[in-house]
Amino acid sequence: MTLLLGLGVASVAIIVWIAHHMDVIDHEGHPIHLTQRVLLYWPWLIKEIVLSNIHVARVIVSRDMPIRLSLLKVRSTQKTELGQVVYANSITLTPGTVTIEVDKDILCVHALTRGTADNLMSGEMDRRVTDLEAHPDSSDPLVETTKGPVQ
Repeated sequence: MTLLLGLGVASVAIIVWIAHHMDVIDHEGHPIHLTQRVLLYWPWLIKEIVLSNIHVARVIVSRDMPIRLSLLKVRSTQKTELGQVVYANSITLTPGTVTIEVDKDILCVHALTRGTADNLMSGEMDRRVTDLEAHPDSSDPLVETTKGPVQ
C-alpha cells in the first residue's frame, strides 16, 4: 500500500515538473502564482467566515431580528479577471452577503444586516484580495474599469 502511494505521488510530481518546464500550465486555469500568498489569505478568510457565522446566528436567534436588507454597489480594485472572481466568491462565502452581479469592476452585493454591509464597505476584503493577486501594474484585457463614483 505504501509503495503504491509513494509511486503515485512520485508520478504526479514528475508530470507537474514536465508540464511546468513545457510551459503548458494555464496560469488563469491553474493560478500557481498565487500559491504562497493564498496561504496567508485563507486563514484570514476562514476567520471572517467564522465571525460572520456568529454574527448571522446572533441576528437569527435575537428576539427582534435586526435584519436590514440592503443592495450595495462595491468597486473592486483587482486588475485581473481571476482577482475579481476571487473577490466575488469571497464575499459570497462570507455569511450575510451574496454577490449578485459583476459588471466590469462594480459588484452588486446583497447584505443581510447593516453590520455585514459596513464590514464589506470597509474595503478590508478588497485590499486583501488585491494583495493576494499582487499584480498592481497588470492590465488584463478582459477586465474593464469604470471611472467616477459608484452609482
